[in-house]
Amino acid sequence: MPIKNILTYPDVRLKTEAESVVKFDSSLHQVVQDLEDTMAEGPGAVGIAAPQLGISQRVVIVDVSSRKKIKHHGHLVLINPEITQWDGLVTGREGCLSVPDYTGNVVRAECIHLSAFDIYGEQQQFEMQGFEARAVQHELDHLDGLLFLDRLVSRRHDLFKRKVYQK
Repeated sequence: MPIKNILTYPDVRLKTEAESVVKFDSSLHQVVQDLEDTMAEGPGAVGIAAPQLGISQRVVIVDVSSRKKIKHHGHLVLINPEITQWDGLVTGREGCLSVPDYTGNVVRAECIHLSAFDIYGEQQQFEMQGFEARAVQHELDHLDGLLFLDRLVSRRHDLFKRKVYQK
């Protein structure tokens, strides 16, 4: 399956709030497949959101299982995800497929409770912490038209030119 082009900053479509998914049908499954294929080609990608492909739907994929020694829920396809509780704040470095040349320090909740639907419309609940919680928050921002650039502690001191984009 061919991968889709990832929108990059400053494309205005990245600043648009995505629409909720109302039909859990074959067109949704195709969106998920396009996300899967594209994320698999992304260098070091642990998540992707439909708006990054120009698709205005509240769909994200997160999979941090390749990172060693962290708690995670495996490969997640999250439809209409919503953080219902959060706790603690921690600063961490983030990168993004839509901002390929930079990384930055962003403050995120350390622990979250997440509610989302799977591709069949079944509701799911997750308790997440650490890197997985950060990755989910990063992808959910895409659904609201936000990039990590919008959450930098300081553009002057917390934005860094990426030296090498590791695959």
